[in-house]
Amino acid sequence: MENIAGRKSALNWAVHLSVLALVALWVLPTFGLLVSSFRTGDQIAASGWWRALTTQEQQLSPIRVEGEEVERNGAYEIAGTLFPRARSTVSVWGTSSRAIDAYKAGETADLDDGETLTLEADGSYLLRSPVSLKDTRLPRIFATASQPPEFTLANYRTVLFGKSTGTSIGQAFLNTATVAIPATVIPILVAAFAAYALAWMSFPGRALLVAAIVGLLVVPLQLALIPLLQFHNWIGIGKGYLGIWLAHTGFGLPLAIYLLRNYMVGLPRDIIENARVDGASEFEIFVKIILPLSFPALASFAIFQFLWTWNDLLVALVFLGTGNDQLVLTGALVNLLGSRGGEWEILATSAFVSIAVPLAVFFAMQKYLVRGLLAGSVK
Repeated sequence: MENIAGRKSALNWAVHLSVLALVALWVLPTFGLLVSSFRTGDQIAASGWWRALTTQEQQLSPIRVEGEEVERNGAYEIAGTLFPRARSTVSVWGTSSRAIDAYKAGETADLDDGETLTLEADGSYLLRSPVSLKDTRLPRIFATASQPPEFTLANYRTVLFGKSTGTSIGQAFLNTATVAIPATVIPILVAAFAAYALAWMSFPGRALLVAAIVGLLVVPLQLALIPLLQFHNWIGIGKGYLGIWLAHTGFGLPLAIYLLRNYMVGLPRDIIENARVDGASEFEIFVKIILPLSFPALASFAIFQFLWTWNDLLVALVFLGTGNDQLVLTGALVNLLGSRGGEWEILATSAFVSIAVPLAVFFAMQKYLVRGLLAGSVK
């Protein structure tokens, strides 16, 4: 009965549910990071991102009374507000951390020496005293308030253009793009020529070259970092964009050649032989026939290479440097995490900035990913 047409087997349901669970595990944290990047630090600390559209009641950080002292009706008054921007509503408040709910909104607290403090529901307060308060320590207010949903673009202005972050995230973003784009294009150009030669051109040692490329796939890049940097210094390249482009090209070529060769080998032989009979050169066959037909494989490798170079930290630190003018986005985020570990709104915004471009690239080219990866696996 399990194989009746129109009925799915238990294995199919298990596969579909597993895929759905994996998608949810990937999408929900990413969406939560996006929502958190537009929230204020107080709201992130008070509740999760799934409550971003609801009014939240939270205990505010202690706020000390401040303002200009004014003499009125024989008393000295200081007026101000707890919420210069937000549309919040105070429910309870107090003047001591031991009794943060001693008074309701609108009630007046009797302080020492005849002082009184009144806090309204809209956050406005009035401190009255029979003597001047200029040389005295003003009281603190511990308030619990209901805050409506609040979203802001200030996080992105701080992360991308602000100077108070300790490092230029905007400059690091440009540095990462300067590294990732050429480091993706150059290996594709070189690997495409090499893959075509290994797939359709006969020459001595071709099988050994293919075996060597397969062997290079398992070599850890960490083994080659220091020798390669020494070689760059010896030939005069040193640290810089040219050095990191060449490093990423060298590290990415084995996978690129292997992937593209497997795809090109599976292309119809009749098309290439007919082109040769018609008098087309190898270069013309490569440019006019092979490259257009190999676009899925090229796109799949471009996704992998771009994601690798965009998220790279180790190679960038070795071949580019650690200065603010050379630091890539991952390095800038590490510094930001160390200096602003408590400012969750800045960290959430920075993290989403770092994944926004890779997400756009992946979704733009993901339809070619499976076709390119499965190329050459079956006949």
